[in-house]
Amino acid sequence: MMRRLVVWFAAGFASVLLTVLMFLPASWLALMVEKQTAGRLTLGDAHGTLWRGSAFIGGAAGGSDAVTPLLPGRFTWRLSPMILLGSVDAELENDAALTQPVSVTGNWQQWQVSAGAILLPAERLAALGAPLNTVQPSGQMRLSWQPLQLARQDGKIGVTGSMNLEMNDLASRMSPIKPLGAYDLSLDWRGLQASAILKTLKGPLLLSGSGTVNNGSLQFSGKAEAEAGQEERLANFLNLLGQRRKEGGKDVIALEFK
Repeated sequence: MMRRLVVWFAAGFASVLLTVLMFLPASWLALMVEKQTAGRLTLGDAHGTLWRGSAFIGGAAGGSDAVTPLLPGRFTWRLSPMILLGSVDAELENDAALTQPVSVTGNWQQWQVSAGAILLPAERLAALGAPLNTVQPSGQMRLSWQPLQLARQDGKIGVTGSMNLEMNDLASRMSPIKPLGAYDLSLDWRGLQASAILKTLKGPLLLSGSGTVNNGSLQFSGKAEAEAGQEERLANFLNLLGQRRKEGGKDVIALEFK
């Protein structure tokens, strides 16, 4: 009799636990995102459950409780309950930002992210600090990537794979010429570090340089200059970008991020 009671109790407890798990609110995922990004990102207006839900991606504004959307549209997700057994199978969609659904598979320690692309507002470049917060760029950006490998490394997330950031029709309210041009930034990730190369595709403002991303910190050294015939019109704007230096007998602006 006692054995039967224990079996019934265990079955009842398992049923209640499974029901609770299946209806965990989407806000639980928001807590996970905040923890993994050290508070840099969060999920705003989260609806649904941990397994199927939607939210916008945002960041805390000035340490307040307000959440500012960082990307257009709402992200919807599907997460398989098999994650409780160590198997990750998830899918992310956002018609306003993602060019196609992105899938994530793997286990608790490493994941594979399918190839994709996301549209980003150029205004977010101002978050990198001076001089971008002064020139306040605008335009269209598209971040694309080949299949990525992600893995935990000493409590952080390492990435292996390549990314490419296309910046089209970049402009600034501080410049008399609009747009300033189109640019390409390539990123080659190897764990917690990535090499970065910037080049100009077209435009009166010529940008170039290289650098590294290390544990989320950008170090970059490059230059900015006006194409032939546009030096006078861009002179004041170039002065906002950095210090002038001589290179090959001509004036250029040093671009430094540390």
